Amino acid sequence: MWRFLFLFASAMMLPASAARAVTIETVPVGNPGNPADTRYVDSGVGGVHYAYRIGKYEVTAGQYCEFLNAVAAVDAYGLYDVEMWTSGAGCKIERFVGTGTQADPYQYRVATDWANRPVNYVSWGDAARFCNWLHNGQPAGVQNASTTEDGAYDLSATQAYYGPNGTMPMVDSADFWALNAALIDVNRRPGATWALPTLDEWYKAAYHKNDGPTGNYFDYPTGSDTPPSNLLIDPDPGNNANFYRGFFPSGYTIGDPYYRTEVGEFENSESLYGTFDQGGNVEEWTEAIDATKTRRGASGGTFATLTGAVPYQDAGYTLRANRNSFGGQWPLGYGSTFGFRVIGIPEPNTSILVLIGTFCCLFRNRSRFD
Repeated sequence: MWRFLFLFASAMMLPASAARAVTIETVPVGNPGNPADTRYVDSGVGGVHYAYRIGKYEVTAGQYCEFLNAVAAVDAYGLYDVEMWTSGAGCKIERFVGTGTQADPYQYRVATDWANRPVNYVSWGDAARFCNWLHNGQPAGVQNASTTEDGAYDLSATQAYYGPNGTMPMVDSADFWALNAALIDVNRRPGATWALPTLDEWYKAAYHKNDGPTGNYFDYPTGSDTPPSNLLIDPDPGNNANFYRGFFPSGYTIGDPYYRTEVGEFENSESLYGTFDQGGNVEEWTEAIDATKTRRGASGGTFATLTGAVPYQDAGYTLRANRNSFGGQWPLGYGSTFGFRVIGIPEPNTSILVLIGTFCCLFRNRSRFD
């Protein structure tokens, strides 16, 4: 059931007619019942009482392009942002055909050299709709409850605030804040098989030492308590990440036009659970909600917008565990630094079968030695 292969290494600009299935490679996060990390936040963060899987990589521009070709021929809820293509920092997904009607549908393609870099210019709502699409089996069609509007998340209460062709309300208008509030009110449905990570799920995968159900955490998501470097060296010596390190000693990992590396570029700098880039590339949306109930969580990233943080800071400031207890933005916000990764959640009956199997093995072993 849990077969996850990473399919994207796009060799061309792919239009809708060549759309392919998206399959996400995930890694298991075990050790259920681990205590939270209380070093920096009194209430603790990172404690998770169940096993789950998390995306090994950030969702790529190539994967998101396939999603658009499947469900955004008529883009009712603004899954595509033109700055993906027009911005110098965009992920180079182009809407190249169509006017967004059933008679003249949109089509999308991604530049070859961007397909395996993380998608950006996505809002929290965009990421939640991507999760719904995965949960629903990656159907093709208009944006409705069977494709993007229900599944892991019920987004029906947000729909009234989008304009023609999925345009967003004017910033600071009544509809803007109404849509923001509606996105804050969205919760993960019981039985969701794909979702955005909670802050605890994200944090555990990034920082926990994977040494049993312990409260042991690293300072950095590269499996280290030593600040990483940002040098792109082949082969990767380990403990590296893509972030801006001031004007010295090394500045950007890679500069214009990419800024973001291909996912998993630092092949020996994974977390102890096997995730890549939780300390670099883009900030990643989570389900977290701040105390004011106006912002959703966004953790990690090259230019971390964390509580009290300043963009373009070094690793000691933006990537440390104490800076990732909460960060965020309005859920309808987006920009060049915002992307996401997803989690996979086993269906309840699968978990029960695993528990039964474990119990049977224990019972058999006990009978053998009694």
